[in-house]
Amino acid sequence: MRAVRRFLDEAVSADALERIARIHVELYGSLGLTGKGHGTDRAVLLGLLGERPESIDVDSIEMRLRAVANSKEIALLGKHRIPFDPEVDVSFRKDRRLSQHPNGMCCQAYAQSGTLLMERVYFSVGGGFVLAAEELGVPQPAPAWVYDFHSGDGLLRMAQQSGLTIAQVALANEKILRTETEVRTGLDGIWEAMNGCIERGLKEEGVLPGGFNVRRRAKRLYERVLAEEDQREPLRQLDWVDAFAMAVNEENAAGGRVVTAPTNGAAGIVPAVLRFYEQFCPNSSKLGIHDFLLTAAAIGSLYKENASISGAEVGCQGEVGVASSMAAAGLAAALGGSNEQIENAAEIGMEHNLGLTCDPVGGLVQIPCIERNAMGAVKAINAAYLALSGDGSHYVSLDKVIETMRQTGHDMQSKYKETSLGGLAVNVVAC
Repeated sequence: MRAVRRFLDEAVSADALERIARIHVELYGSLGLTGKGHGTDRAVLLGLLGERPESIDVDSIEMRLRAVANSKEIALLGKHRIPFDPEVDVSFRKDRRLSQHPNGMCCQAYAQSGTLLMERVYFSVGGGFVLAAEELGVPQPAPAWVYDFHSGDGLLRMAQQSGLTIAQVALANEKILRTETEVRTGLDGIWEAMNGCIERGLKEEGVLPGGFNVRRRAKRLYERVLAEEDQREPLRQLDWVDAFAMAVNEENAAGGRVVTAPTNGAAGIVPAVLRFYEQFCPNSSKLGIHDFLLTAAAIGSLYKENASISGAEVGCQGEVGVASSMAAAGLAAALGGSNEQIENAAEIGMEHNLGLTCDPVGGLVQIPCIERNAMGAVKAINAAYLALSGDGSHYVSLDKVIETMRQTGHDMQSKYKETSLGGLAVNVVAC
């Protein structure tokens, strides 16, 4: 959605929008192989209509997509109407992978005469980030950060020298871009969106789209936990965490709005663990929620810079694994852990997700993705409490585990990296 919207914004800047008579979008590599199940074609149409993920009216999506399919027309940015057949003008190129990155797409705009007006290649590099072909691999301009860390060791060292927590280091950097009030308002907005997604997912029931007739389970699990709450069974809180995580990822599978944290496929882990903190941890507070999110962001940035948060690049260890690591660090921070304990929690969260493959059945973000988020959330909580039970000293550093994850992803066969050509994606269908 963002890539196509960017393409049209560039057309507007070039005074070319009104001259466009036809648009064609080609999806390559992982986008071509799993894009149908991931709803990539739907996102393309919504981007052409001028929508953005953070502001779209989710309830209007089905009606608008149906109107395009029926009329064989689309209004670019809601203004300029052209012929458009989704079955013809969006191509899933399962036979081709662009060399620069496994998540590639090409947008082409033609004049009435058939002349090519514009052509752009974009790459989805994980976490909702989109880069044009010429930007890929090129260092992007960055502000003069107060604490310019590029490694876990560097983050710990700067925090120690300044006497700040990891959350405070992240906040100081955010304040380069906006006021502290704006930062905290933004954090509240992120948590509100996450929590709202949980609440929607806990109320919805029925069958998820895609053809496998996967039934939503979060509502049923939530109702069972509510009914049995007084029994005080051991590990009952984990049933709640499962329900929270699955609620988010069922919303994602249904095409609802989720917070990319760090990806959509792993979007349930951070919200589920944060909701666990708010609902079940004594003395939880808004400040604790802010510290959780700031810390998780700092840890996530290390993975993005030094490895990857893309399942198409490194497998699901880059999605669920990173989310589990971020959530573990965030929970340890919210519970008052030292910087060393927080870094240890992040390391544990990833160490036990190393090698996790991305093998969605049928290209849908349903099996094993929904349950995998529940498992990732539980791992994150356990990682945080394991780290808090120690003094922060440990043998494997976060930097070492990030590098190991990067190497593992590089060595992993492509069929296990969001292509639906191996693993469960093959064996479940074959059975």
